[in-house]
Amino acid sequence: MKYVIAALSLAGMWFLWSGQYTLHHGLVAFFGVASIALVLWLSHRLDIIDAEGQPLLLGGGLVTYGPWLAKEIVKANIDVAKRIVNPAMPISPNVIRVESVGTSDLAHVVFANSITLTPGTLSMDIEEGVITVHALSKEGGEDVLAGEMNRRCAALEERL
Repeated sequence: MKYVIAALSLAGMWFLWSGQYTLHHGLVAFFGVASIALVLWLSHRLDIIDAEGQPLLLGGGLVTYGPWLAKEIVKANIDVAKRIVNPAMPISPNVIRVESVGTSDLAHVVFANSITLTPGTLSMDIEEGVITVHALSKEGGEDVLAGEMNRRCAALEERL
């Protein structure tokens, strides 16, 4: 499946960038197909195509995860803006460690990047599935520890 996705992706890029939308130019079409076949053969020989390198396999999960993450980013933006505008709101920076529920490197990285994308939190380090997070406030750290984002990232991994 990963080679089919790679072949379709390469063919799509070739058609888009070559400007040849018909196959009536036989030599150009031949070189396009030959170059795709060569790249796939080299990729197979070098064993550089893996499941984690195929983001299209995550597609179904990203349809629901993307909007949820966008909503969380907006909520966190509002919270950080309130803390900046209103000095009475506490800023209590803290560093927490949270274990990623996922088992693959991809799940760990998606989780860590999601934490960093959310204003008020920053992934500082990942070591053996444990992510060190700096949170601007106690509430931000508690949200990370609550585990909703962690569970959603692990659910993405199950689709691989």
